[in-house]
Amino acid sequence: MSALVGIFILAGCSFAPRKVSARGTAANKAEPVSPVESPEQVERRAEAHAHFLAALSADMSNENERAEQEYEKALEGDPNNEGLALDLSRRFMQRKEFDRAVSALKKAAGAPEPSAAVLSRLGFVYLQMGKTNEAIAANRSAIKKQPTSMAGYQSLYMLYRQNGQTNESRQVLDEAIKQKKVDAAFLVDLSTLLFLEDAPKKSTTNILTSTRARDALNRAAAMNPTNIFVLQKLAQGLRLAGENAKASETLSKILKEFPEAPGLREELVDMLLRSNNPKAAAEELEKLTRENPTNPQAYYYLGAIAYDAQRYAEAVEFYRKALLLKPDFEQIYYDIAAAQIAMNEPRDALDYLRQARRQFKQSFIGEFFTAVAYMRLKEFTNAVDHFNTAEIVATGTDSNRLNHTFYFQFGSACERAGKLPEAEKLFERSIEMSPHFAEALNYLGYMWAERGTNLDRARKMIEQAVSLQPTNAAYLDSLGWVLFKQGHAREALPQIEKAVQLNKEPDATLFDHLGDIHAALNHYDKAREAWKKSLEVEPNKGIERKLKSAKPGDGT
Repeated sequence: MSALVGIFILAGCSFAPRKVSARGTAANKAEPVSPVESPEQVERRAEAHAHFLAALSADMSNENERAEQEYEKALEGDPNNEGLALDLSRRFMQRKEFDRAVSALKKAAGAPEPSAAVLSRLGFVYLQMGKTNEAIAANRSAIKKQPTSMAGYQSLYMLYRQNGQTNESRQVLDEAIKQKKVDAAFLVDLSTLLFLEDAPKKSTTNILTSTRARDALNRAAAMNPTNIFVLQKLAQGLRLAGENAKASETLSKILKEFPEAPGLREELVDMLLRSNNPKAAAEELEKLTRENPTNPQAYYYLGAIAYDAQRYAEAVEFYRKALLLKPDFEQIYYDIAAAQIAMNEPRDALDYLRQARRQFKQSFIGEFFTAVAYMRLKEFTNAVDHFNTAEIVATGTDSNRLNHTFYFQFGSACERAGKLPEAEKLFERSIEMSPHFAEALNYLGYMWAERGTNLDRARKMIEQAVSLQPTNAAYLDSLGWVLFKQGHAREALPQIEKAVQLNKEPDATLFDHLGDIHAALNHYDKAREAWKKSLEVEPNKGIERKLKSAKPGDGT
């Protein structure tokens, strides 16, 4: 069966048994009466009932073959029992016994007033058998019988689409769209076909774009349906259309009426998160934990919400609860480590990473977070080793992780470990992957400025970083410093002064640079003042020596 047929089944063709209304006589239509049955008809119905009871008994004893045989005899005697015909056809279709499915459906289709559900199911079975003409005829009969039921349209649309008859499949949809007196179920099922017809064949997201499908879903929502199955399909359709807020609103409506419905609260949480409503998602998750305190996924999502809100201690507590309930959930170890690193608790993070390393195979993310934790501990050689291992692991498993940010952090570790040639290569690689990555441009430019090498290129890189982030104090400091190193102290001064002004907290390096530039311009009083401020922030023997040897007075 093709993927399209699979989507058709998932779309929810509902084949409910028809309700046969009693007919009144011509003389008295206001008081309908049941038609009088002949003795033969009564006897045949009684036999059908006996076979049906025998089938139920066989079903309860798991005697499937005997049960189906008895059901077939029951249907022979009572072809008006469409529910039985549909159930039998479903059983036979699952085993690909299409001939028996057709036989059961034809009995019901031969009744005086067969429903569209029976006729469209018959068309669907014919389609599986490759009997195209018979399938078309059955579905056309279904549409004619009940034009406001989606069953016939669905089956006929899939038939034409599967056969590559695009004009005919579009005409079926146009015919369905023109129907006026339809219910919400019709519109929701119609939206599924419109997504198939209108949405791009390839999409980089899970969102399907179809204006017609979205309109059908909005029309369905405006009808305020109350059927739980229609509401569920409506929510799923809205989600496909990227209407996460409306989808979550629909699911909330279901939960108010059916609070015990399995899986709905989890689905609602997912939609609330997708619609950027973490507060409401957290409220639903809290309800989940009260209803089921042993649900690790609920605690995990609560941890993720807290982490995104930078409530790291709270995130760790939720993650730990999830881990206690599901100790083989590998990702939680890394999430706890990330939160602890953010809290500046790298040693605790390393403990969880060691646990993960003992329990699971070596991974990029485990090595990466280990490297970051060692960076926080200023154990840069260890950090370099783990960055290197992370690169090797990712090269063999998932090279997409080796992006410009990874190489920037790897380069930072190498620079601080004194491995300057390696750091240069890594920064160059980061910039090559992302030419407008301001942080890498500034870092490499400043590194060269400090060493007094590649000053022209360093200046260009830093100027580019400043143009990308003109109020970044660190980048302005770098620009002032490279200008100073090039011998342009007077041009450097306003850049450093602006950096000092923009920096939120006093910075020892900024005041040190300011002092050096003032000294070069013979502003000795201002130089001493800047160096003193630097020492107030952070003791430094080198600056103390500069302060002691500074010339008295002011050269200006």
